[in-house]
Amino acid sequence: MPDGSIFKRCGCRHPETGKPFGNDCPKLRRPNRAWSSEHGHWTYQLELPPTADGGRRQLRRSGLPTRRAAADELDHARDLLALAKGDRRRRTEIGDLLQNAARAKRPLPEIDRIRQRLRGDGPLADAPTVADYLTGWLTHLSVDDNTLHGYESIVRVHLIPHLGEVPLDKLRTSHVRAMFAAIERRNDDIRAAKTSPDPAVRRSAAGVRPTGPTTRQRIRACLRKAINDALADELIVGSNPAALVKTPGDRPLPIVWEDERVQRWKDTGTVPGPVMVWTDAQLVDFLDHAARHAPDLHPMWHYMAYRGPRRGEACGLRDSEVRLHRRETTINNQIATHGYTPVQKPPKSRSGNRDVALDADTVKVLTTYKARRAEWQLAAGPAWPDTGLFFVRPDGQPWHPNAVTQRFRRLVRKAGLPPIRLHDLRHSAATIALDAGVDIKVLSDQLGHSTTTLTRDTYQSVTKQLHQDAADAVAKKINQKRRKAG
Repeated sequence: MPDGSIFKRCGCRHPETGKPFGNDCPKLRRPNRAWSSEHGHWTYQLELPPTADGGRRQLRRSGLPTRRAAADELDHARDLLALAKGDRRRRTEIGDLLQNAARAKRPLPEIDRIRQRLRGDGPLADAPTVADYLTGWLTHLSVDDNTLHGYESIVRVHLIPHLGEVPLDKLRTSHVRAMFAAIERRNDDIRAAKTSPDPAVRRSAAGVRPTGPTTRQRIRACLRKAINDALADELIVGSNPAALVKTPGDRPLPIVWEDERVQRWKDTGTVPGPVMVWTDAQLVDFLDHAARHAPDLHPMWHYMAYRGPRRGEACGLRDSEVRLHRRETTINNQIATHGYTPVQKPPKSRSGNRDVALDADTVKVLTTYKARRAEWQLAAGPAWPDTGLFFVRPDGQPWHPNAVTQRFRRLVRKAGLPPIRLHDLRHSAATIALDAGVDIKVLSDQLGHSTTTLTRDTYQSVTKQLHQDAADAVAKKINQKRRKAG
Protein backbone atom coordinates (compact mmCIF):
# COMPACT_ATOMS: atom_id res chain seq x y z
CA MET A 1 0.00 0.00 0.00
CA PRO A 2 1.50 3.37 -1.02
CA ASP A 3 0.24 5.10 2.13
CA GLY A 4 1.28 2.27 4.40
CA SER A 5 -0.52 -0.18 6.63
CA ILE A 6 -0.44 -1.32 10.27
CA PHE A 7 -0.92 -4.90 11.37
CA LYS A 8 0.26 -7.54 13.80
CA ARG A 9 2.79 -10.34 13.40
CA CYS A 10 4.14 -13.07 15.64
CA GLY A 11 6.90 -15.63 15.73
CA CYS A 12 4.67 -18.74 15.64
CA ARG A 13 5.39 -21.47 13.09
CA HIS A 14 3.10 -23.93 11.31
CA PRO A 15 3.21 -27.24 13.25
CA GLU A 16 3.48 -29.31 10.06
CA THR A 17 5.66 -27.23 7.73
CA GLY A 18 7.68 -25.36 10.36
CA LYS A 19 7.34 -22.15 8.36
CA PRO A 20 6.53 -18.86 10.15
CA PHE A 21 2.88 -17.85 10.22
CA GLY A 22 3.75 -14.19 9.91
CA ASN A 23 0.50 -12.23 10.13
CA ASP A 24 -1.63 -15.32 9.34
CA CYS A 25 -1.33 -16.88 12.79
CA PRO A 26 -4.84 -17.79 14.03
CA LYS A 27 -3.95 -16.44 17.48
CA LEU A 28 -3.52 -12.93 16.13
CA ARG A 29 -7.23 -12.43 15.54
CA ARG A 30 -10.20 -12.54 17.85
CA PRO A 31 -13.39 -14.26 16.70
CA ASN A 32 -14.69 -10.86 15.47
CA ARG A 33 -11.50 -10.48 13.39
CA ALA A 34 -10.16 -7.69 15.60
CA TRP A 35 -6.49 -7.86 16.52
CA SER A 36 -5.72 -9.78 19.69
CA SER A 37 -4.40 -7.66 22.55
CA GLU A 38 -2.47 -10.62 24.04
CA HIS A 39 -0.63 -12.12 21.09
CA GLY A 40 1.89 -10.79 18.58
CA HIS A 41 3.52 -7.40 18.13
CA TRP A 42 2.65 -4.39 16.03
CA THR A 43 4.19 -3.85 12.61
CA TYR A 44 3.87 -1.21 9.95
CA GLN A 45 4.71 -1.33 6.27
CA LEU A 46 5.25 1.49 3.79
CA GLU A 47 6.01 1.50 0.06
CA LEU A 48 9.30 3.40 -0.45
CA PRO A 49 10.43 5.27 -3.58
CA PRO A 50 12.25 2.96 -6.01
CA THR A 51 15.98 2.46 -5.63
CA ALA A 52 18.43 4.35 -7.85
CA ASP A 53 18.29 1.49 -10.37
CA GLY A 54 14.48 1.32 -10.29
CA GLY A 55 14.01 -1.60 -7.91
CA ARG A 56 10.90 -1.82 -5.75
CA ARG A 57 11.25 -1.83 -1.94
CA GLN A 58 9.25 -1.51 1.25
CA LEU A 59 9.88 -0.19 4.74
CA ARG A 60 8.74 -2.69 7.36
CA ARG A 61 9.29 -2.33 11.10
CA SER A 62 8.18 -4.97 13.59
CA GLY A 63 8.29 -5.39 17.33
CA LEU A 64 6.49 -2.16 18.25
CA PRO A 65 4.65 -2.37 21.59
CA THR A 66 1.40 -0.60 20.66
CA ARG A 67 -0.63 0.36 17.63
CA ARG A 68 -0.07 4.00 18.55
CA ALA A 69 3.70 3.54 18.43
CA ALA A 70 3.43 1.91 15.00
CA ALA A 71 1.19 4.71 13.74
CA ASP A 72 3.53 7.42 15.04
CA GLU A 73 6.56 5.88 13.37
CA LEU A 74 4.65 5.37 10.13
CA ASP A 75 3.65 9.05 10.19
CA HIS A 76 7.30 9.94 10.87
CA ALA A 77 8.40 8.01 7.75
CA ARG A 78 5.67 9.66 5.64
CA ASP A 79 6.71 13.12 6.86
CA LEU A 80 10.32 12.43 5.94
CA LEU A 81 9.35 11.42 2.40
CA ALA A 82 7.13 14.51 2.11
CA LEU A 83 10.17 16.76 2.72
CA ALA A 84 11.49 15.97 -0.76
CA LYS A 85 8.16 16.80 -2.47
CA GLY A 86 8.68 16.34 -6.22
CA ASP A 87 12.47 15.88 -6.12
CA ARG A 88 12.91 12.28 -7.24
CA ARG A 89 16.62 12.13 -6.40
CA ARG A 90 16.06 13.38 -2.88
CA ARG A 91 13.08 11.03 -2.34
CA THR A 92 15.33 8.15 -3.34
CA GLU A 93 17.97 9.31 -0.83
CA ILE A 94 15.38 9.54 1.94
CA GLY A 95 14.19 6.08 1.01
CA ASP A 96 17.78 4.88 1.38
CA LEU A 97 17.96 6.44 4.84
CA LEU A 98 14.74 4.76 5.94
CA GLN A 99 15.77 1.40 4.56
CA ASN A 100 19.22 1.57 6.19
CA ALA A 101 17.71 2.57 9.53
CA ALA A 102 15.32 -0.41 9.42
CA ARG A 103 18.08 -2.85 8.51
CA ALA A 104 20.35 -1.57 11.27
CA LYS A 105 17.43 -1.43 13.74
CA ARG A 106 18.15 2.23 14.43
CA PRO A 107 15.63 5.02 15.04
CA LEU A 108 14.41 6.83 11.95
CA PRO A 109 16.33 10.04 11.08
CA GLU A 110 15.22 13.25 12.76
CA ILE A 111 12.93 15.34 10.57
CA ASP A 112 14.55 18.67 11.45
CA ARG A 113 18.04 17.38 10.67
CA ILE A 114 16.98 16.07 7.24
CA ARG A 115 15.10 19.31 6.53
CA GLN A 116 18.29 21.26 7.33
CA ARG A 117 20.43 19.08 5.09
CA LEU A 118 17.96 19.42 2.23
CA ARG A 119 18.67 23.15 2.17
CA GLY A 120 22.08 22.36 0.73
CA ASP A 121 23.03 19.88 -1.94
CA GLY A 122 25.11 17.61 0.26
CA PRO A 123 24.38 14.01 1.25
CA LEU A 124 21.50 13.28 3.61
CA ALA A 125 23.10 10.32 5.34
CA ASP A 126 24.19 10.65 8.96
CA ALA A 127 27.52 12.36 9.36
CA PRO A 128 30.47 10.15 10.36
CA THR A 129 32.08 10.39 13.76
CA VAL A 130 34.96 12.81 14.14
CA ALA A 131 37.34 9.83 14.25
CA ASP A 132 36.02 8.33 11.00
CA TYR A 133 36.02 11.68 9.25
CA LEU A 134 39.55 12.65 10.33
CA THR A 135 40.92 9.26 9.32
CA GLY A 136 39.51 9.67 5.82
CA TRP A 137 40.42 13.35 5.67
CA LEU A 138 44.10 12.60 6.22
CA THR A 139 44.20 10.23 3.24
CA HIS A 140 43.02 12.94 0.81
CA LEU A 141 45.07 15.93 1.98
CA SER A 142 47.26 17.69 -0.58
CA VAL A 143 50.02 19.01 1.68
CA ASP A 144 53.74 18.36 1.95
CA ASP A 145 54.92 15.33 3.87
CA ASN A 146 56.08 17.27 6.92
CA THR A 147 52.73 19.01 7.33
CA LEU A 148 50.91 15.71 6.85
CA HIS A 149 53.11 14.05 9.48
CA GLY A 150 52.26 16.82 11.94
CA TYR A 151 48.53 16.51 11.23
CA GLU A 152 48.66 12.73 11.64
CA SER A 153 50.36 13.10 15.02
CA ILE A 154 47.81 15.67 16.23
CA VAL A 155 44.87 13.55 15.07
CA ARG A 156 46.25 10.39 16.69
CA VAL A 157 47.45 11.87 19.98
CA HIS A 158 44.85 14.56 20.67
CA LEU A 159 41.79 14.82 18.41
CA ILE A 160 40.64 11.21 18.21
CA PRO A 161 41.16 10.40 21.92
CA HIS A 162 39.18 13.49 22.98
CA LEU A 163 36.64 13.99 20.16
CA GLY A 164 36.63 10.77 18.14
CA GLU A 165 33.25 9.42 19.26
CA VAL A 166 31.34 12.68 18.64
CA PRO A 167 29.27 12.70 15.40
CA LEU A 168 30.82 15.28 13.10
CA ASP A 169 27.58 17.23 12.66
CA LYS A 170 27.07 17.39 16.43
CA LEU A 171 30.55 18.73 17.26
CA ARG A 172 30.18 21.93 19.28
CA THR A 173 32.48 24.50 20.86
CA SER A 174 31.77 22.87 24.23
CA HIS A 175 33.44 19.68 22.99
CA VAL A 176 36.52 21.58 21.80
CA ARG A 177 36.79 23.56 25.04
CA ALA A 178 36.46 20.34 27.03
CA MET A 179 39.34 18.85 25.02
CA PHE A 180 41.65 21.76 25.84
CA ALA A 181 40.58 21.68 29.49
CA ALA A 182 41.48 17.97 29.62
CA ILE A 183 44.84 18.68 27.99
CA GLU A 184 45.58 21.34 30.62
CA ARG A 185 44.61 18.97 33.43
CA ARG A 186 47.01 16.43 31.96
CA ASN A 187 49.70 19.12 31.87
CA ASP A 188 49.13 19.80 35.58
CA ASP A 189 49.48 16.08 36.33
CA ILE A 190 52.75 15.90 34.39
CA ARG A 191 54.21 18.94 36.16
CA ALA A 192 53.14 17.60 39.55
CA ALA A 193 54.71 14.20 38.80
CA LYS A 194 58.00 15.78 37.70
CA THR A 195 58.29 17.69 40.99
CA SER A 196 57.00 14.89 43.22
CA PRO A 197 59.14 13.88 46.21
CA ASP A 198 58.43 10.26 45.29
CA PRO A 199 61.16 8.96 42.91
CA ALA A 200 58.76 6.41 41.41
CA VAL A 201 56.29 9.15 40.51
CA ARG A 202 59.06 11.26 38.98
CA ARG A 203 60.21 8.28 36.92
CA SER A 204 56.67 7.82 35.60
CA ALA A 205 56.89 11.30 34.04
CA ALA A 206 60.39 10.88 32.64
CA GLY A 207 60.45 11.84 28.97
CA VAL A 208 56.86 13.11 29.09
CA ARG A 209 56.37 16.76 28.21
CA PRO A 210 53.35 18.98 28.81
CA THR A 211 51.43 20.12 25.75
CA GLY A 212 52.68 23.67 25.33
CA PRO A 213 50.91 26.76 23.94
CA THR A 214 52.37 26.33 20.45
CA THR A 215 51.17 22.73 20.22
CA ARG A 216 47.72 23.74 21.45
CA GLN A 217 47.54 26.30 18.66
CA ARG A 218 48.53 23.64 16.15
CA ILE A 219 45.84 21.30 17.49
CA ARG A 220 43.23 24.01 17.03
CA ALA A 221 44.54 24.90 13.55
CA CYS A 222 44.44 21.25 12.44
CA LEU A 223 40.87 20.78 13.68
CA ARG A 224 39.80 24.10 12.16
CA LYS A 225 41.13 23.11 8.73
CA ALA A 226 39.54 19.66 8.91
CA ILE A 227 36.12 21.11 9.75
CA ASN A 228 36.46 23.85 7.12
CA ASP A 229 37.03 21.09 4.56
CA ALA A 230 33.93 19.26 5.82
CA LEU A 231 31.91 22.46 5.45
CA ALA A 232 33.26 22.99 1.94
CA ASP A 233 32.31 19.43 1.01
CA GLU A 234 28.82 20.05 2.50
CA LEU A 235 29.16 17.11 4.87
CA ILE A 236 27.94 19.45 7.60
CA VAL A 237 26.33 22.88 7.73
CA GLY A 238 26.68 25.79 10.12
CA SER A 239 29.78 27.35 11.67
CA ASN A 240 33.17 25.93 12.55
CA PRO A 241 33.32 25.27 16.33
CA ALA A 242 37.13 25.21 16.30
CA ALA A 243 37.20 28.76 14.93
CA LEU A 244 35.16 29.97 17.90
CA VAL A 245 37.51 28.61 20.56
CA LYS A 246 40.55 30.65 21.52
CA THR A 247 43.71 29.00 22.78
CA PRO A 248 46.39 30.89 24.71
CA GLY A 249 49.55 30.60 22.71
CA ASP A 250 51.46 33.85 22.42
CA ARG A 251 54.79 33.43 20.68
CA PRO A 252 57.56 33.45 23.35
CA LEU A 253 59.69 36.57 22.95
CA PRO A 254 63.49 36.38 22.85
CA ILE A 255 65.35 37.23 26.07
CA VAL A 256 68.93 38.48 25.97
CA TRP A 257 71.60 36.69 28.02
CA GLU A 258 72.61 39.75 30.04
CA ASP A 259 75.26 39.47 32.76
CA GLU A 260 72.77 39.12 35.64
CA ARG A 261 70.92 36.31 33.86
CA VAL A 262 74.16 34.53 33.01
CA GLN A 263 75.25 34.64 36.65
CA ARG A 264 71.87 33.29 37.78
CA TRP A 265 72.18 30.47 35.25
CA LYS A 266 75.67 29.61 36.48
CA ASP A 267 74.45 29.54 40.09
CA THR A 268 71.20 27.61 39.61
CA GLY A 269 71.12 26.22 36.06
CA THR A 270 67.89 28.15 35.45
CA VAL A 271 67.21 29.39 31.90
CA PRO A 272 64.93 32.46 31.96
CA GLY A 273 62.83 31.51 28.95
CA PRO A 274 62.39 29.14 25.98
CA VAL A 275 63.93 31.61 23.49
CA MET A 276 67.27 33.08 24.50
CA VAL A 277 69.69 35.19 22.45
CA TRP A 278 73.34 36.01 22.92
CA THR A 279 74.80 39.45 23.20
CA ASP A 280 77.18 40.48 20.43
CA ALA A 281 80.15 39.72 22.73
CA GLN A 282 78.86 36.20 23.47
CA LEU A 283 78.27 35.64 19.76
CA VAL A 284 81.84 36.63 18.98
CA ASP A 285 83.12 34.23 21.67
CA PHE A 286 81.13 31.38 20.14
CA LEU A 287 82.21 32.03 16.56
CA ASP A 288 85.87 32.29 17.59
CA HIS A 289 85.52 29.00 19.49
CA ALA A 290 83.78 27.37 16.50
CA ALA A 291 86.50 28.53 14.10
CA ARG A 292 89.09 26.68 16.24
CA HIS A 293 87.11 23.55 17.18
CA ALA A 294 84.57 23.07 14.35
CA PRO A 295 86.09 24.57 11.20
CA ASP A 296 83.85 22.44 8.95
CA LEU A 297 80.67 24.06 10.37
CA HIS A 298 81.96 27.45 11.43
CA PRO A 299 81.20 29.10 8.04
CA MET A 300 77.56 27.98 8.12
CA TRP A 301 77.09 29.16 11.71
CA HIS A 302 78.75 32.47 10.86
CA TYR A 303 76.32 32.91 7.94
CA MET A 304 73.36 32.11 10.22
CA ALA A 305 74.56 34.39 13.02
CA TYR A 306 75.25 37.37 10.74
CA ARG A 307 72.40 37.11 8.23
CA GLY A 308 69.75 35.06 10.06
CA PRO A 309 68.67 32.31 7.63
CA ARG A 310 66.80 29.32 9.05
CA ARG A 311 68.63 26.06 9.63
CA GLY A 312 67.06 24.32 6.61
CA GLU A 313 67.78 27.33 4.40
CA ALA A 314 71.47 27.32 5.35
CA CYS A 315 71.80 23.56 4.84
CA GLY A 316 69.99 23.82 1.50
CA LEU A 317 71.79 26.91 0.17
CA ARG A 318 72.66 26.18 -3.46
CA ASP A 319 76.18 26.74 -4.72
CA SER A 320 74.83 28.56 -7.76
CA GLU A 321 73.00 31.06 -5.52
CA VAL A 322 76.12 32.26 -3.71
CA ARG A 323 77.60 35.26 -5.56
CA LEU A 324 80.45 36.46 -3.41
CA HIS A 325 81.68 38.98 -5.98
CA ARG A 326 78.30 40.71 -5.65
CA ARG A 327 78.10 40.12 -1.88
CA GLU A 328 74.76 38.34 -2.22
CA THR A 329 73.07 34.98 -1.73
CA THR A 330 69.65 33.86 -2.91
CA ILE A 331 67.56 31.57 -0.74
CA ASN A 332 65.23 29.45 -2.86
CA ASN A 333 65.83 25.99 -1.42
CA GLN A 334 65.87 24.32 1.98
CA ILE A 335 66.55 20.92 3.50
CA ALA A 336 63.66 19.93 5.76
CA THR A 337 63.36 16.74 7.79
CA HIS A 338 60.36 14.44 7.34
CA GLY A 339 60.74 12.41 10.48
CA TYR A 340 64.50 11.95 10.23
CA THR A 341 64.66 11.83 6.42
CA PRO A 342 66.14 14.99 4.86
CA VAL A 343 64.17 16.36 1.90
CA GLN A 344 65.03 19.30 -0.34
CA LYS A 345 62.13 21.60 -1.19
CA PRO A 346 61.36 25.30 -1.74
CA PRO A 347 60.81 27.65 1.21
CA LYS A 348 57.34 27.31 2.66
CA SER A 349 56.16 30.81 1.70
CA ARG A 350 56.61 33.33 -1.08
CA SER A 351 58.43 35.69 1.27
CA GLY A 352 60.87 32.87 2.07
CA ASN A 353 62.32 33.15 -1.45
CA ARG A 354 64.64 36.13 -1.08
CA ASP A 355 68.01 37.70 -1.75
CA VAL A 356 70.25 38.16 1.29
CA ALA A 357 73.02 40.75 1.11
CA LEU A 358 76.38 39.88 2.64
CA ASP A 359 78.73 42.01 4.73
CA ALA A 360 82.48 42.11 4.07
CA ASP A 361 83.29 39.85 7.04
CA THR A 362 80.88 37.16 5.87
CA VAL A 363 82.23 37.37 2.31
CA LYS A 364 85.74 36.80 3.68
CA VAL A 365 84.61 33.77 5.77
CA LEU A 366 82.73 32.21 2.83
CA THR A 367 85.58 32.86 0.41
CA THR A 368 87.98 31.06 2.74
CA TYR A 369 85.47 28.23 3.07
CA LYS A 370 85.20 27.84 -0.72
CA ALA A 371 88.97 27.46 -0.96
CA ARG A 372 88.94 24.82 1.80
CA ARG A 373 86.04 23.01 0.07
CA ALA A 374 88.05 22.93 -3.15
CA GLU A 375 90.86 21.20 -1.24
CA TRP A 376 88.39 18.62 0.07
CA GLN A 377 87.12 18.01 -3.46
CA LEU A 378 90.62 17.65 -4.85
CA ALA A 379 91.49 15.10 -2.17
CA ALA A 380 88.27 13.12 -2.81
CA GLY A 381 88.75 13.01 -6.58
CA PRO A 382 86.01 11.23 -8.54
CA ALA A 383 84.30 10.16 -5.29
CA TRP A 384 83.24 13.77 -4.64
CA PRO A 385 79.42 13.95 -5.03
CA ASP A 386 77.77 16.67 -7.11
CA THR A 387 75.10 17.84 -4.64
CA GLY A 388 74.81 21.38 -5.97
CA LEU A 389 74.91 22.66 -2.37
CA PHE A 390 77.22 25.33 -0.97
CA PHE A 391 77.66 24.04 2.59
CA VAL A 392 78.71 20.38 2.58
CA ARG A 393 80.59 17.98 4.82
CA PRO A 394 84.30 17.35 4.23
CA ASP A 395 83.33 14.28 2.16
CA GLY A 396 81.05 16.41 -0.05
CA GLN A 397 77.77 15.00 1.27
CA PRO A 398 74.94 17.32 2.41
CA TRP A 399 74.70 18.28 6.04
CA HIS A 400 71.79 16.63 7.82
CA PRO A 401 69.97 19.44 9.70
CA ASN A 402 69.77 17.37 12.88
CA ALA A 403 73.52 16.72 12.81
CA VAL A 404 74.17 20.47 12.54
CA THR A 405 71.97 21.04 15.60
CA GLN A 406 73.67 18.31 17.63
CA ARG A 407 77.15 19.64 16.84
CA PHE A 408 76.02 23.13 17.82
CA ARG A 409 74.69 22.01 21.20
CA ARG A 410 77.89 20.14 22.05
CA LEU A 411 80.08 23.06 21.08
CA VAL A 412 78.05 25.54 23.14
CA ARG A 413 78.45 23.31 26.21
CA LYS A 414 82.20 22.92 25.68
CA ALA A 415 82.58 26.67 25.20
CA GLY A 416 80.91 27.30 28.57
CA LEU A 417 78.46 29.74 27.02
CA PRO A 418 74.86 30.18 28.24
CA PRO A 419 72.63 27.84 26.23
CA ILE A 420 70.64 28.84 23.17
CA ARG A 421 69.08 26.77 20.41
CA LEU A 422 70.58 26.72 16.93
CA HIS A 423 67.49 28.57 15.70
CA ASP A 424 68.28 31.28 18.22
CA LEU A 425 71.31 32.28 16.10
CA ARG A 426 68.65 33.71 13.81
CA HIS A 427 67.10 35.58 16.73
CA SER A 428 70.51 36.88 17.77
CA ALA A 429 71.13 38.14 14.24
CA ALA A 430 67.81 39.98 14.25
CA THR A 431 68.30 41.47 17.71
CA ILE A 432 71.81 42.72 16.95
CA ALA A 433 70.59 44.18 13.63
CA LEU A 434 67.88 46.17 15.39
CA ASP A 435 70.36 47.43 17.96
CA ALA A 436 72.58 48.49 15.07
CA GLY A 437 69.73 50.62 13.72
CA VAL A 438 68.72 48.44 10.74
CA ASP A 439 65.32 49.46 9.36
CA ILE A 440 62.52 47.08 10.36
CA LYS A 441 61.40 46.58 6.73
CA VAL A 442 64.93 45.72 5.61
CA LEU A 443 65.28 43.24 8.49
CA SER A 444 61.89 41.69 7.74
CA ASP A 445 62.90 41.10 4.10
CA GLN A 446 66.27 39.68 5.20
CA LEU A 447 64.59 37.16 7.54
CA GLY A 448 61.91 36.18 5.03
CA HIS A 449 59.00 37.31 7.20
CA SER A 450 55.66 37.78 5.48
CA THR A 451 54.98 41.08 7.31
CA THR A 452 56.95 43.64 9.27
CA THR A 453 54.41 43.20 12.08
CA LEU A 454 55.80 39.72 12.78
CA THR A 455 59.34 41.10 12.88
CA ARG A 456 58.42 44.02 15.12
CA ASP A 457 56.33 41.93 17.53
CA THR A 458 58.99 39.23 17.83
CA TYR A 459 62.18 41.24 18.20
CA GLN A 460 61.67 44.87 19.05
CA SER A 461 60.85 44.12 22.69
CA VAL A 462 64.42 42.89 23.30
CA THR A 463 66.25 45.85 21.82
CA LYS A 464 66.83 47.80 25.00
CA GLN A 465 68.85 50.51 23.33
CA LEU A 466 65.81 51.57 21.29
CA HIS A 467 63.72 51.88 24.44
CA GLN A 468 66.51 53.69 26.31
CA ASP A 469 66.92 56.12 23.43
CA ALA A 470 63.18 56.77 23.54
CA ALA A 471 63.31 57.36 27.31
CA ASP A 472 66.26 59.75 26.90
CA ALA A 473 64.39 61.63 24.18
CA VAL A 474 61.40 62.16 26.49
CA ALA A 475 63.63 63.35 29.34
CA LYS A 476 65.50 65.68 27.00
CA LYS A 477 62.23 67.20 25.80
CA ILE A 478 61.03 67.80 29.38
CA ASN A 479 64.36 69.32 30.44
CA GLN A 480 64.24 71.73 27.51
CA LYS A 481 60.84 72.91 28.72
CA ARG A 482 62.23 73.35 32.21
CA ARG A 483 65.17 75.44 31.00
CA LYS A 484 62.85 77.66 28.97
CA ALA A 485 60.53 78.09 31.98
CA GLY A 486 63.50 78.98 34.22
